[in-house]
Formats: sequence, structure tokens, C-alpha cells
Amino acid sequence: MLIARAIDTYISGYSRPYAVTVDSLAQTQYQGQYLTKEFDFDYDQVSIGKYAQMFYHEDEYYFITDLDHDQSAEVQLLANDALPVVSKTAGGIVIQGASQTYSARKLDKEDMRILRNMDYIGVIKVAITYVVIMLVMTVCNISQTWILQSTGQNIIYNIRNQIFEHIHTLPLRFFDTHPVGQIVTRVTNDVESLNHMYANVAVSLIRNVIMIIGYGVVMFMLNVRMALVGLILLPFVVATTYAFTKMSRSIYRKIRTKVSALNTFLSEHISGMKLIQIFAREQAKYDQFARATDDLYRSRRKELMVYAVFRPLMNFTANLAMAIILYRGAHSVLEGVLSVGTLYVFTSYIRSFFEPIQALTEQFSTMQNAFASAEKIFTLLDEKNTIVEKADPVILDEVKGNIEFRNVWFAYENEDYVLRDVSFTIKPGEKVAFVGATGAGKSSILNLIGRYYDIQKGEILIDGVNIKNLSTKQIRGAIGQVQQDVFVFTGNIRDNIRLLNTDITEEKIVSSAIAVNASHFIDNLPGKYDEPVTERGSTLSAGQRQLLSFARTLAIDPAILVMDEATANIDTETEQLIQDALKTMMEGRTTIMVAHRLSTIQHADKIIVIHKGKIRESGTHQELLKKDGIYKKLYELQLYSK
Repeated sequence: MLIARAIDTYISGYSRPYAVTVDSLAQTQYQGQYLTKEFDFDYDQVSIGKYAQMFYHEDEYYFITDLDHDQSAEVQLLANDALPVVSKTAGGIVIQGASQTYSARKLDKEDMRILRNMDYIGVIKVAITYVVIMLVMTVCNISQTWILQSTGQNIIYNIRNQIFEHIHTLPLRFFDTHPVGQIVTRVTNDVESLNHMYANVAVSLIRNVIMIIGYGVVMFMLNVRMALVGLILLPFVVATTYAFTKMSRSIYRKIRTKVSALNTFLSEHISGMKLIQIFAREQAKYDQFARATDDLYRSRRKELMVYAVFRPLMNFTANLAMAIILYRGAHSVLEGVLSVGTLYVFTSYIRSFFEPIQALTEQFSTMQNAFASAEKIFTLLDEKNTIVEKADPVILDEVKGNIEFRNVWFAYENEDYVLRDVSFTIKPGEKVAFVGATGAGKSSILNLIGRYYDIQKGEILIDGVNIKNLSTKQIRGAIGQVQQDVFVFTGNIRDNIRLLNTDITEEKIVSSAIAVNASHFIDNLPGKYDEPVTERGSTLSAGQRQLLSFARTLAIDPAILVMDEATANIDTETEQLIQDALKTMMEGRTTIMVAHRLSTIQHADKIIVIHKGKIRESGTHQELLKKDGIYKKLYELQLYSK
């Protein structure tokens, strides 16, 4: 609008008449007359009955004075048409009117400076106003970019942390059915897709929407008819965008799923690289990977096809709208119902109106990718923790370690029961071992004590209180568990004993390592407790990792000690070190052991034999040998195999 005003009012405004007025209302003085071209009021209200007219002919400007109202109107019409010049004089020209001739004086540079001074001032005002508006818009854009980018990064920061926090609340059952690579994809790739949208799209998206609305409103304010002509293709743009959005959303969902599957494959493949090389399955795994990448490649090709059609289609629509405006606008100018300045502004505005639409098509791919990622993220966040803790759980003054199973039935899936009507009691400080064939349900019992899974029937009590009424945090904090497969985090020896528990002091770390004989190998390391440890502890032997897990467990001083095949992967020399340490660890603690090597659990106060999910025998080592049952057969089988 400012540009249109500058063109129509000031730059092309020389053709509008000057009103001869009084000194107080004049904008300029020329040859003793006070003149004004103020457009905000009626000339007849300020004129003293005289007018003047400037016009342009053959690259020169001319000026006629002392015109009355009708003469001024006639000269203005003559100036806009083919000027009927009668003759030229030394100082000007003579033009023919309907009933008289008019003498026009040729203007020099000084005359033009005086007469067009008000136009110069008007252009300067418009320019200053334009610069001020641009400065304000720049400040607003900076503020908008900063605010939206900061808000976007805060959202991404919170989403990433929320996902990671939410993952920790999910039960082990969730991780049994969801690959690690898939979960990692949600926290990394999918969140990064959202981050890319907030960083590169969100700011421009809001700005582009505001620009589309703003240009549309201004065009309607300038000329409703031309605005309707210019926006005649808008329904087509909306319909096309909607159609392509639905089409692309489905494609991007498939892409995110295939990326997740690829990450899962890579995670599993790299973790099992040693096994792959041992069995020389590199080519087979490569072929499998090639099929996965080919699936992703095909989905990406579909994405590119959508983008390749949508973007040029929007560009064509914008150019077509420009052609329609030029065609219709040119007719209106020739008919005298539209000024050249307004047409120029409309062509500029229609181009500016479609520019943000074209910019949105550039970001179409990013937005659809982000929306597909958001669906995956929210699906993960919607996963519920099936281990529901009461709002006001019972907090025990001290966990003594009395454990009781009452008619417990448990299945990982549906009613495929792993444990069937299992009942037993473990007294505080008692050492109990579970033995049985693989798949009998021994490890499941250990998982149920820490309430990593919920049972389908029966009750589990700790210190006489149903485990579902207790605080899960207190229960798990009172249990020290050593597993057969020891997980070691990237860091150092100290960090892997402490596990970010600030309550564990340096003295406690060292004393725990000494107690379980882990100090034997730690003290021989170059960095001792600061010795770097790589992922999964690959630089440590199986025995060293197991000793490290013992030190980690002892450091928290648990009331209940749980060992699941803790010595299964240990050599004889290391096993002797652990057996010596176990005596110290088990002192005064309820201890539950699972072992295939029966020689390691003969000292237990009670041995419970599990067979096909049921308790078949119970007693001490000697008592079970006398029963001549399952335990004795297992014992003799191992004895003879040696």
C-alpha cells in the first residue's frame, strides 16, 4: 500500500491539479501563487477559485496556471489523452481545448524542484515510513525467531527427557517384546526429526502463515474484485495440499517404521558381530541388510515422487495466478477503473502471497517426516506401566528379608504358565537355592521377588506385606541381584561399582571390591579404579566382569541377595575367589540362589527343586539325596559327567 501510494500519489501524481490557495494552507509557492496538492481534503474547500496543471509531453514537463475548475478538469483530460499541440513557442507550447487554447510554460529543473517539492517530501515520508516498518519487522522477526526457536528447543529437550524417563517406568515385559534398536530410534532419530522441524520449519511456518493472511487482507482492502481474481486458484491449492498431505503421511509412516527396523537390525548385528564371524555368516547378514535398505530405498523413492510433483505444481499455480492478475489488471487499467500503481502493487502482492505457499512446499517433506515421527513418539509415550504402584504404598521401617509365595501362578504371555501354584517361605537370613532344568521357572521366581512382573494368581509377601502394597523403589533397593550375564557400562571401574549412587562413598567402593576379591585384578590395572571400561566391558574377562558385579551388589548393602547363575561363566580359580567372598556377602542376609552347578549350592539352608513350573522337592542337600528324587538324579548326572 505504501508503494502504491508513492507511485499513484507522488511519482505519478504530477498529473493531478494544483489548487491555488491562501498562505496558511499552501504547500509551496510558485511565481507569487500559493499552491497545494494535499489529497486529504476537497480542493474546492481550500481553493480560492483558481487551479494549475502540470503535464508531460515529449520528455518535457509543462505548467498551465490561472485555470478555473472546469478548465482544470479539461486540461487534466487532455493531458491524459493524446495531447493536441497547436504550436510550440520559445518558452513552451500551446494546446487546443474544446473551446479555447491554453498556453503551457516549459519547466526547468528549478521549477520542478519548487513545484514537486511536496512530492519529494511525500516520497521521503513514504520511504521513512517503509524503513521504520522494515526495522520493526526485523526486530519482530528476530524476536519471533528467538522465541520460537527457544520454545522449540525447550519442547525437544523436554520430549527427549520425557521419553527417557518414561522408558524407565516401563516394565520388563515391554522390553521383552520391543527391540532395543526400535526404542533407540524413538529417542534419537524421531526426536531429531521433530528438532529439525522446530529449528528449520516452525519459525518460517508461522511467519509464512501470517504473510499469507496479511497479503490476502491487504489485497482485499485495495481492490476486492482484483483480490478475488488473484485468489481464484486458492481452493485448488488447498485441495491439492490436502490430497498430497494424506498421501505423503502414509509414506512417511512406512519410512519411520523401516528406519526403526534398520536400526534394530544394526544394533543386533553389531552386538552379535563375534558370533557372525565365528559362523562365517557375513554374506548372509549383508544380504539381509541389503533387503532392509532396499525396502527403505523404495519408500524414499515414493517420498521423492510426491515431493517432485507437489512442488512444481505449486510453482505453476503461482505463475498462473500472476498471469490471471496481469490479464485482468491490464484490462482494468485500459478501461480506466484501475491505476497502474495499484496493478503493480497487486502483481507484487500476488507474487508475495504465493511465495510463502511455495516456501511451505519446500518444507513439506520435513513437516510430514516430523508428523510421522511424532506419531511414533506418542505411541511410545502412551505405553502404560503395567506394574502399578498404590498411591500410598506401605513403607517398611526396615526390610528384614522374609519372603513368602502363596499359590503363585505366573505367565509371560496369556495363560502359558511358567509357574503353577508355587508356595514357599524364606525366613530372614536364610540361604535358599532353586534348582531345576532349563525353563523350569527358577529365574522367573527371582524376577517376581523384585516385582519386575506381576503375577496372575496368588500372593507374594515380603515381611508379611503383599508386594503390591509395598513401594517398588524400596523393594528393589533392598535387593542386590547378580546375574549370569553381567552388563558393564562405558566409563570406568569406579562408575560401574557406584552406578551414579552418590550415597556410595569411595571407601565403600574400595571395601566392597576387597570383600569380593575384585581388588585382585583392579589393583593390577594401570588406572586402577579409574581404568576406562568400554561398552559391555569387552576389555574385561568374564570372571572380572562377574567380580565387578559382586562389588557393585555388595556396595548397596542389600537385605536380600539374589544370584542367578552367578558362577556359571567363571573359571575354577575365580570361582574359588567368589566362593570365599560369598560367605562374607551372605552373612546376615536372606540369600536366594539359582544354579545349574549343584556343587555351588550344597551349603544352602534349603534347596527347592522346580520342575515344569511346580515345586517337586524341598530340603537340605543331604535330605534331598536321601529322597532319591529329581535332585539326586541331577546331582548324580553332574557327578558322573565330571
